[in-house]
Amino acid sequence: MFKTKPHSAFARVLAPLTAITVALPPTLPLTASPAMEKLFYILKQKGSITADEYELLVQTMKAEEASSKPKAASSSPALEQRLQRDEAKIENLQEDLQQQKEELNKITDNTSPSTMSKTDLDALLSDKWYERIKLRGYVQNRFYGMLGDDDVPGYHQFNDGNIANDTASIGIRRARMIFSGDVTNHLYLYLQTDLNAGVGGSSSLQARDIYGDISLDPAREFRVRVGLSKVPYGFVNMQSSQNRFALERPDALNSAVEGERDYGAYFIWAPYEKRNLFKDLVKMGLRGSGDYGVLNVGVYSGQGINQNDRNGDLHYIAHAAWPFEVGNQIMEVGASYFNGRFTPTVGAIGTGGGAVTPSVDSRGLRDERVAINAILYPQPFGLEAEWTWGREPTLSQDMRSIGSDNLSGGYVQAVYRHVFANQAELLPFLRWQTFEGARKFATNAPRYRSSEVAVGFEYIPYPELEITLLYATGTRTNSTDNPGGAATLPRYRDVNFHYLGLQAQINF
Repeated sequence: MFKTKPHSAFARVLAPLTAITVALPPTLPLTASPAMEKLFYILKQKGSITADEYELLVQTMKAEEASSKPKAASSSPALEQRLQRDEAKIENLQEDLQQQKEELNKITDNTSPSTMSKTDLDALLSDKWYERIKLRGYVQNRFYGMLGDDDVPGYHQFNDGNIANDTASIGIRRARMIFSGDVTNHLYLYLQTDLNAGVGGSSSLQARDIYGDISLDPAREFRVRVGLSKVPYGFVNMQSSQNRFALERPDALNSAVEGERDYGAYFIWAPYEKRNLFKDLVKMGLRGSGDYGVLNVGVYSGQGINQNDRNGDLHYIAHAAWPFEVGNQIMEVGASYFNGRFTPTVGAIGTGGGAVTPSVDSRGLRDERVAINAILYPQPFGLEAEWTWGREPTLSQDMRSIGSDNLSGGYVQAVYRHVFANQAELLPFLRWQTFEGARKFATNAPRYRSSEVAVGFEYIPYPELEITLLYATGTRTNSTDNPGGAATLPRYRDVNFHYLGLQAQINF
């Protein structure tokens, strides 16, 4: 494995430039050869010279070449040979740097431990502690505009509280800072914080992930994850919001675990080659879910992110995923199942003499789901589909009690990935989703249904910036709106909507 040493690396880069400068006769001008320009570019990229200095050097070489072409043409064979040798050295240097980059990329995909060998990892961890930790993050800046004014004032989207009914809204949806790394041969730590506007209707700093992966074997095929982390249910729930095409997750899958996370402990297994494939699906820009194992079984609280258990009854979960190659395409199939008892929050519905407060079993209610998914990764055409069924806490029709009732729903999404010659990307997509069930995490677990069609595109001019434009239309229950009074039975309204969303995501 290659180790990066700032002084020696700089010296290796500077050596060809010094050799050329010393070798040239005092009266012979520098030639603006591709090799020299490439060398100056490398020096600029490494920070050895500034962008202004780079431009000045290139312009000076070209000016001198233009003023001394006849003289240089008659006395340059030896110089050309030296330049060819130096150009070969530069190419070797670039290959060396690329190999170093590839080695460093093996360290982690920021969702799971490294797949490096023990020898290489020992060499990496022999350095100072701050060289073991990787820092990254992203910020999603959004603008929303509600279109039309028929039923829009009652619109509410539970997984994005920024949308402001019939008014335009601008704000930060997510601002994530992630620290992760292999701190020892057996322990991988992951910490993610979020400035999330969806907490209590206002911005606040929230812990999203705090967990450790304990590897049980040298190849890290077997590990145990403990802490606050994503619940391994479905595909889109585990896929990072940084990598998703549509602005928010579909209701059917996200309603299973709103916030996608909970306190838990999981046993995870995946063969070495599958772990590398999971990582590649993220690194290649194919929008994989990350490495959550081929088989993942465990327990979690069941009450949601940063919430204490209310009934002493754990949720049990099992998840399986299998990515594989078919010709030039990569596919993935998977299934998930969980079972437990969930205790919903209750409160008064309606006002005045018509107000009612539903009753609920304090020991919790049956909460059980199964999900299946199939993914064709975009190379260039992609298709993604998931469906879920089960039973969950649901408000009764007369709104006087909460029991368990059936649910079903899912989504289908198509996407096309076009990569331009300059490596910019354009990804148009179309998604249809539907859900018939309840919102168990909302007060009183009201019945909930949604049907939506969303169309949009994502444009990536360079890796640091992703721009997404989305138009969505459909019907969704407002699970926070329950008008009522002495003479009427309170109810939760279904609202028709049309909205436009624009997002600028900054990656770092």
